[in-house]
Amino acid sequence: MAHTDDRTARRAAPVVVVTGASAGVGRATARAFGARGASVALLARGRDGLERAAEEVRAAGGRALPVVVDVADAAAVDAAAGRVEDELGPVDVWVNAAFTTVFAPAEEVLPEELKRATEVTYFGFVHGTQAALRRMRPRDRGTIVQVGSALAQRSVPLQSVYCGAKHAIQGFTDSLRCELLHDRGGVRVTMVQLPGLNTPQFSWVRTRLPRHPRPVAPVYQPEVAAEGVLHAVDHPGRREHWIGGSTVATLIGQRIAPALLDRYLARTGYDSQQTGEPVDPARRPVNLFEPPDDTAGTDFGAHGAFDDEAHPRSLQLWLSRHRGALAAGAGLVTTVVAAVAGGVRRRS
Repeated sequence: MAHTDDRTARRAAPVVVVTGASAGVGRATARAFGARGASVALLARGRDGLERAAEEVRAAGGRALPVVVDVADAAAVDAAAGRVEDELGPVDVWVNAAFTTVFAPAEEVLPEELKRATEVTYFGFVHGTQAALRRMRPRDRGTIVQVGSALAQRSVPLQSVYCGAKHAIQGFTDSLRCELLHDRGGVRVTMVQLPGLNTPQFSWVRTRLPRHPRPVAPVYQPEVAAEGVLHAVDHPGRREHWIGGSTVATLIGQRIAPALLDRYLARTGYDSQQTGEPVDPARRPVNLFEPPDDTAGTDFGAHGAFDDEAHPRSLQLWLSRHRGALAAGAGLVTTVVAAVAGGVRRRS
């Protein structure tokens, strides 16, 4: 009887797949799902990063299944999804977060670099989404979350590789959403657009910049992004979720005055994406073709090198999460003010 109860309790917890789970946003997201008691499958290339991430999920209260896989390999991703369902149960949530990129002027990006970064960042999302759909659609339930960026809609200089891939993800997801709406089924897809984040990518991305790359300020901790992903899972009917005030300002600005943003970023976008520290290629790990966290002692964690300036919370996200209560409160205040005003008029 106890064994049956244990299996029932395990199945009651959602089964979640997170790609890119060994570091950064994926790592923080996996840990956040663990804190909810979920069964979390962690997909990435780096073995040491995956093992440490799995330990964090278990310590937070969840079950963890680390799976070494390159999301650029469609067959490997589908096999990983099959293993997850065999060991954890039917997948309820699939979060695509894996990526790699190159910081450089567009003409300096080598063809093999562009190909590899696109295979991971764009095709990796497609492979993950297709693997999830093959399992979710027959059951007519499930949620897919695409971890996007403000750069999915507003490109910046020196990141043509990343921006191109994120724009492609946006287009792919918009098309898929229409198909799911046409079918009137129970599978949902939503996209989370993120601000600049303090993740390890700036310490291991391939770069040809003279100075150390950095996120555009204001910078947020990856836990803010993870909170946004969980909010998206809780509200999968929303088309997109914009996380951080800077994301909101950027995306609205892009819709209102894109040419003005072009000129502004041409003037500020180079310095705002570099620190004052020169790049030392001989001492810098690069995760483009090989994972730098593949052997013992090479775990990078969720945070990058910008803890001293990264914000642990987002007021915009808080307002988004509580907008129902805020609307109700605003309505109550309006009613009270109207009632008081009416009383004053009657007495007058």
